[in-house]
Amino acid sequence: MTRYLIGIDNGSQSTKVTVFDARGRAVCAGRQALRPYDTPRPGVVEHPDDDLWASVGEASRRAMAAFPGDPADIVGVGLCTIRFCRAVLAEDGSLAQPVMSWMDDRVSRPYEHTDPRARWVTTSSGYVTHRMTGEFRDTAANYAGMWPLDPDTWAWTEDEEARARTGMPRAMLFDLVSPGDVLGRVTAAAARHTGLPEGLPVVATANDKAVEALGCGLRDSGTLLVSLGTYVAGMTTGPRHLPDATGLWTNYACRPGAYLYESGGVRRGMWTVSWVRDLLGEDARTGAREAGLSVEDWLNERAAEVPPGCDGLMTVLDWLAPTDAPFRKGGMLGFDGRQGPFHLHRSVLEALALTLHDAAGTMAAELGTSFTRTVLSGGGAGSDLMMRIFADVFGVPAHRAGVTDAAGLGAALCAAVGLGTYPDFDAATDAMVRPGRVFAPDPGNQAVYAGLAEVYGRIRERTDPLYRESYALFG
Repeated sequence: MTRYLIGIDNGSQSTKVTVFDARGRAVCAGRQALRPYDTPRPGVVEHPDDDLWASVGEASRRAMAAFPGDPADIVGVGLCTIRFCRAVLAEDGSLAQPVMSWMDDRVSRPYEHTDPRARWVTTSSGYVTHRMTGEFRDTAANYAGMWPLDPDTWAWTEDEEARARTGMPRAMLFDLVSPGDVLGRVTAAAARHTGLPEGLPVVATANDKAVEALGCGLRDSGTLLVSLGTYVAGMTTGPRHLPDATGLWTNYACRPGAYLYESGGVRRGMWTVSWVRDLLGEDARTGAREAGLSVEDWLNERAAEVPPGCDGLMTVLDWLAPTDAPFRKGGMLGFDGRQGPFHLHRSVLEALALTLHDAAGTMAAELGTSFTRTVLSGGGAGSDLMMRIFADVFGVPAHRAGVTDAAGLGAALCAAVGLGTYPDFDAATDAMVRPGRVFAPDPGNQAVYAGLAEVYGRIRERTDPLYRESYALFG
């Protein structure tokens, strides 16, 4: 009898629900886009109404409608949600206020108890867990950031001063479990909402980046995983929390007791690629239709004809400024009449690779390691052009993740371990994660990008003073 596992991947732009078999092969999937954020005032970025739970329900119903097998053969579901969100709940677990996005300024500050209805403070995974199971439990591995969690023990801190700094008393916090532990079972109400079988075990995972890393098979310090999503960052793995690191930060991994080291990244990374696509408008759509391609594939095909370095056009990817430098803006420098629309597209892809190369180099130096290969995950990894650019910029083979929804596979992998399909994470990874295509660097292109990287690494030294001045005028 074939056994199936469900991976729920509630990301920044959509919720994806995929049914996998025990070998990690996707059988069917459902997807529901999230609604645009509400931004009622500066610094406030919220998911409207009950959008997270609504999207989980719709994506799950679509996946189950497409499932060709017997639902009784589905053994469990792994739940993965967006990290750094904060949900404030009423006594019964319903929302006391809209869920705060990871971009909301409040999530980086202590909790302020301003709503008398507020009884619980948790993450997006804690909230969805309660809606699915009725339990007030959550994975410990989704509490990076402003939470009173001991990073060495993965338990709520006993340090009263540390707890007070977060503004969160223990009585307002959920109970914690480790990745691979069972959170609870799908309730009758959740079954009606999602179409999932009532009583199905729901298994804890971690935060979305860590679950993506697990689904890509990341487990050695010589591999750099590049996550090409709304937030683009480089990741590797290690055995301990590094609180004093300056060129990286420590996140919780999806393997209990392990850690994920993350480089600096690009906010609105792949969003900026979409922004350029939309900016090109009807011309791009017409060209794609005439070529019988999607707009993305058409742009990639034409941008592949642009020489490496885009004839000197360089993009600085600060379309959403970092919190420690709010004055920064995105920019394109080096126009001289040779550039056309496909230069714009390629320049953004090159900027992603160059930015990550610089950040990953800083991280590797601090860890005392070097990266012998990269693995690219996320929607952007589907582009051969993107893969070639990363191989050429980094000068090492670039491996495409074997699945397009690595976080969904990682969530299903956690369920497979937690429910005994495999005895441990290594066995599950060996069985369920398969590599994708490998792209080798081109020596000629590599030389061009090595020179460009030297220039690119100094751009912000020149642009920061100008943007500081313009920030005073325009914000």
